[in-house]
Formats: sequence, C-alpha cells, structure tokens
Amino acid sequence: MSPRAACRLESLGFRAVYDYVPGKSDWLARGLPTEGTQAATRRAHDLARADVVRAALTDPVEEVAEHLADSAYPFALVVSEQGTLLGRLPRSIIERSAGKEAGEVMEAGPSTIRADTDAAKLLERLRAQNLRFALVTTPEGKLTGVVRRDDL
Repeated sequence: MSPRAACRLESLGFRAVYDYVPGKSDWLARGLPTEGTQAATRRAHDLARADVVRAALTDPVEEVAEHLADSAYPFALVVSEQGTLLGRLPRSIIERSAGKEAGEVMEAGPSTIRADTDAAKLLERLRAQNLRFALVTTPEGKLTGVVRRDDL
C-alpha cells in the first residue's frame, strides 16, 4: 500500500499497518502474513524446517560431520555470518574430505525456492525431479529452512 494509505489507516486507529515498498510479490516471497482468498493455501514457509545442520565456510569438515551424525538430512548447509546460503555439503563429500574446510568442498550455489511456493506444486516438482528436499531462502538469499518431500 502507498505511504498515504498507510498513514490514513493509522489515523483511523489501525495499529498493524505496513508500508511495504518492494511490493506484493516480494512480501509473499518472504513468507509474510497474507489475507484474502489465497491465504489458506499451504506454502513452502508453512512447511520449512530449521533443523538442518548449518556450517560456516571455515568450519573443519570433521566438525560438520559430528553435527551431521544426528541429522535427519544427508547434508549440511554452508551459510555466511549473516545467514546467506552459500552451499550444500553432502555427507558423501564430507566422508572423503578430511582436513578440509566446508567452503573448500561444498557444492556452491544450490537451487532454492521462495517461501511463497505453493506446496502442491512443490510436491509435483520434487517428484518429477526425484528430489527429497527443497531449500527455502528469502529474496536476499538468507536460509529460511528445508522442506522435506515427506512433509508435503
């Protein structure tokens, strides 16, 4: 909504008024609250799990392997200090990379989806590509979580 419309709503006593400049598409891609006929649609942000192992670029692979031992996922995700997704580190790479750092051996630039991805369409896509997981990020690339195909 425009700054003028937001100001008018505030003057009428509304407390939760947002002047979101980037637009509706960006709002939805961030998984922010929605209203209207599509609000009940299940989206990736409704199913994204934050329980994936996260590693820094400089983390020793052996340390990542210790955390991964108890993980429900066959990979760790390498993120920056600000939470930006940088890469994926599969267990298979970790097992043959002793003495290395996560950033040296990660698979850079993994495919991601946005938080507003329709869950039914995501399931179709994961099945068609024989994938078990989808990585959810914000428009800036910050990791939100992982959607498991089994949760769809």
